[in-house]
Amino acid sequence: MEKRNEMCVEFDSRSVNEGFARVAVAAFIAELNPTMDELADVKTAVSEAVTNAIIHGYEEEIGKVNLSCVLEGDAIEIVVKDTGRGIDDVEQAKLPFFTTKPELERSGMGFAFMEAFMDEVEVKSAPGKGTTVKMRKQIGRKDD
Repeated sequence: MEKRNEMCVEFDSRSVNEGFARVAVAAFIAELNPTMDELADVKTAVSEAVTNAIIHGYEEEIGKVNLSCVLEGDAIEIVVKDTGRGIDDVEQAKLPFFTTKPELERSGMGFAFMEAFMDEVEVKSAPGKGTTVKMRKQIGRKDD
């Protein structure tokens, strides 16, 4: 039987909490003994998803960001959810360099980074209702 472990935290949409989210996920997946590269990939993807929720989901308001993780076997599933403004066109938002906030000098590469560093990325969003980003990654790929 595969081992399963879950965690869920909720925090304010303040930029200082992006670092907390990275560390929380890194500590949570430690039992899988990830390589430094795997750990960096997961932390970067979490950082991008949480930053998107803070900057785009809530803009100038403070709302809640929900971060949940499930370890099942040697895979991690991470869900970052906000109940902010949502995304009008998810496919457009996933295009490299697309940004709705060019004045912030952000690169518009958040979703591209998530997709590059994780095995699967799924984005669900509805205007006015928020966004959910679900990401999966296999840790310690084994050559069978």
